[in-house]
Amino acid sequence: MSPAALVGIDIGTSSAKGIAVDPASGSVLAVAESEYPVNSPQVGWMEQPPEAWVVAARDVLARLRTAVSEVLAIGFSGQMHGLVCLDAGGAVIRPAILWNDQRSAPQCAALESGAGKARLLRLTGNRALPGFTAPKLLWMRENEPASYARIRRICLPKDFVRDCLVGGHRSDVADASGTLFLDVGERRWSSELLAELEIPESWLPELAESPEAVGMLDGVPVATGAGDQAAAAVGAGITGPGPLSVVLGTSGVVLAATDRFLTNPEGLVHVFCHAAPERWQVMGVMLSAAGSLAWFHDTLLPGIPYDTMLGEAESVPPGCEGLIFLPYLAGERTPHADPDARGAFCGLSVTHRRGAMTRAVLEGVAFALRDCLDTIRDVGATSTRGRVSGGGSRSRLWLQIVASALEMPLEVMATDQGSAFGAALLGGVAAGVFGDLDQATAACVRVTDVIDPVAAWIEPYREARGRFRDYYPALRSVR
Repeated sequence: MSPAALVGIDIGTSSAKGIAVDPASGSVLAVAESEYPVNSPQVGWMEQPPEAWVVAARDVLARLRTAVSEVLAIGFSGQMHGLVCLDAGGAVIRPAILWNDQRSAPQCAALESGAGKARLLRLTGNRALPGFTAPKLLWMRENEPASYARIRRICLPKDFVRDCLVGGHRSDVADASGTLFLDVGERRWSSELLAELEIPESWLPELAESPEAVGMLDGVPVATGAGDQAAAAVGAGITGPGPLSVVLGTSGVVLAATDRFLTNPEGLVHVFCHAAPERWQVMGVMLSAAGSLAWFHDTLLPGIPYDTMLGEAESVPPGCEGLIFLPYLAGERTPHADPDARGAFCGLSVTHRRGAMTRAVLEGVAFALRDCLDTIRDVGATSTRGRVSGGGSRSRLWLQIVASALEMPLEVMATDQGSAFGAALLGGVAAGVFGDLDQATAACVRVTDVIDPVAAWIEPYREARGRFRDYYPALRSVR
């Protein structure tokens, strides 16, 4: 049996993933996963029953416990922004509204009307986006008044799971940053905004820093945890200024950790607290990264192995002979902040085969990540290298494409389970195994490979990016 371990649990969009980590070396001792579906009762709506997360987390924890001699600590990460509403007895009122749900676009428009956008940026550092929690709550008030009247507490996804297991009503400032209720610069709830929106502050959880211990589970210390992107950055050893975090998960992220609160006057980036105390992060976020490839596979090439698809794409020249894919399948955040943006293949001809279409998807995601990179550079991010995580990082071809589009080397981590790995390190700090996150990442984070840009692809990608950027406003004009 494996030695004692730190355990991290990530409450993802499609599954709960768990990882057991050796605190002495950072080696992954065991992994486990338990899946659950996403429900879409209407176009643009994305929901899940929160109880499914708890069942999955218990299953993952049970399997990891059997794989190691002792669990020293537990940390949680998870999908951000999701709205979980509880009544006075702690019962779930309705299915959780997820991060990729777009129904609250009218509420966002209302929040930003007149001087609203400037006020939001002053009070929270961020603008109103349908993915965030606050607009979802306002949608409930307007569209489900009976359910809204029952609310006594609201939770984020990973917090709901952790609270079910250890008790309490808490959240970390990193995950809370994505609610639009947090004064990110001050790391506290914005009482001014809550009063303006007539949201009782008593509904919101008590705040803590991500590595703090907030309870015990079967005698094991449990950390507050962090939202998935902050946890993934910790899992990549990004706890302060240095390499960027590049995430190729269901969504795509380019994240820079900072030692001061940065903001953008137009709100083009997400400005959140980091999981590392007294640190912040600026993020560019695209909604359909590996999710675009999964959609393409499941919709157009079901039954075709991913390796076959990627092998066919490898033989296609960079730029796909003019074929461009816009990965806006669920709207887009950075840089468009447009919930009505939609995906498209542009420049398709009879000469294009499925390998070209596959490569166009890979390249379209890479170009959208470059949009994220350019946007965070505009607010002061200066790093010239990235550290990559997420399921998409398993494809060397995709990493070469992304590195070439970003025009920077990408460091590959020892595990692609970045969020769960980071959550495990947060647990290690909470349990006193490590003195702080810098010590934890120094002990456990390992770079195993470096993917350099392909020199011959850089110029074709610069040309293709120009067309990629031209297509969005052209297509938006004909809606």
